[in-house]
Amino acid sequence: MLLTFNQIVFVLLTTIPIPRDIDLPLPFSSWGLKFFLVVLFLLHILFVNLMVGGSLLAVFFEILGLNQKKYDQLGKKITETVTVNKSLAVVLGVGPLLCINLVYTIHFYSANTLTGYAWISIIPLVIIAFLLAYLHKYTWLNWQEKNKKFHIFIGSMAAFLFLCIPLIFLTNINLMLFPDKWPEVSGFFSSLRVGNVFPRYFHFLTASLALTGLFLAGWFGRKKYPLETALPEFSHAELKKIFYKLTFYATVAQFAFGPLLLFTLPYSGISITLIIIILVGAALALLVLWYLHREIKKGNDQPGYSYAVIIFIFTLVVIAMGTGRHIYREVSLAPHRALIASESERFHAILLATRMRLAAGQGAGEALGTAITGEKIFVNCAACHAVDKILAGPSLVEIYSLYKDNPEGIVKWAKAPGKKRPQFAPMPSFAQLGDEKLQLVADYILETVRQNTTSGKAAESPQK
Repeated sequence: MLLTFNQIVFVLLTTIPIPRDIDLPLPFSSWGLKFFLVVLFLLHILFVNLMVGGSLLAVFFEILGLNQKKYDQLGKKITETVTVNKSLAVVLGVGPLLCINLVYTIHFYSANTLTGYAWISIIPLVIIAFLLAYLHKYTWLNWQEKNKKFHIFIGSMAAFLFLCIPLIFLTNINLMLFPDKWPEVSGFFSSLRVGNVFPRYFHFLTASLALTGLFLAGWFGRKKYPLETALPEFSHAELKKIFYKLTFYATVAQFAFGPLLLFTLPYSGISITLIIIILVGAALALLVLWYLHREIKKGNDQPGYSYAVIIFIFTLVVIAMGTGRHIYREVSLAPHRALIASESERFHAILLATRMRLAAGQGAGEALGTAITGEKIFVNCAACHAVDKILAGPSLVEIYSLYKDNPEGIVKWAKAPGKKRPQFAPMPSFAQLGDEKLQLVADYILETVRQNTTSGKAAESPQK
């Protein structure tokens, strides 16, 4: 009997793993896109760091300014940089977003879906944060006396939202690295338990403060900055010392959060290359600390030559860390991407054979492997259950010991699974397959274990 196209699709959906790969050609080479992803993301994250760090420091100095007026003026001048850095962060975020969509489409969009409303909420959160940042900036003088506390509250809310947005994005990027954990995720808050979200986030925060301090040391310390009219109560040397110290201590903090980040990374993505790059980056960061300490002690009025050296070395540190993260992402996703490619190839081979048979008027049955069998349907289970190994669920041998005379029990469990063991994630329901297909799976599981047991005994008998 010839199958209709809809019947063929149904058979494919219920018997073999459907590939999640996209066959459209990339507009550029894969390596080229990855290169631009790393470079453009580093540029984007630089201004995100300056935006986050600047918003925090603006509020901090405004609070200090309640007792010492000169710090209020410093906070106001920092706020003026926040909105500019915010705009640059947004514009420079388009490039890496396009690249990651092209190179890691399957993993990126899967993570987007799993984090759900939190991921979608980035857009309104960004809009609200930007409006609050502008309100905080342009009402500074008007709310100087009567509404000062409310003005600080506005700045604090903008800074808080600027802190929330990177956390959501970082959680989403982290989640895409661990496809094996996706079945355990049911929304944003559950995704916070995947990987090492918070060590990454704390490392990001300290990096934001370090980079912002280094930027402000150069911004306020440059010769052309009108210090006499803008910040008359400060000297170049005083401002340089304040922000160099901030960069110094924030970098020291990174030596605490950096190892924490490394040691909490799942080992699946760690390689020798990654370790070497991290060690090189750490060595360069130590050199930055030495230069900063020397500059703090000297107390020069102008940033001078050493500032350019510090910027150069810091840039190398950032490049090393960005490259290391990309290498970890590649290694982590390699097995899953290979599986996608393998199943996609298998799927298209079957699809091609089916089309050829239909064109020849022979029907699709033989091309699909004749009737639906328990072995074909079991591919839905193979990711979590192996014959004699523990994967994300118990082995078939253990299942056999529980249900060897009760295949209906397997069917009942597959339709409405519970959670019996704390070491395993809850199994999803397969009720959508129906009793008939689940019965085929149950019979296949029990027969597979019986055959393996029989063949094992046969192999042992000659030795006896």
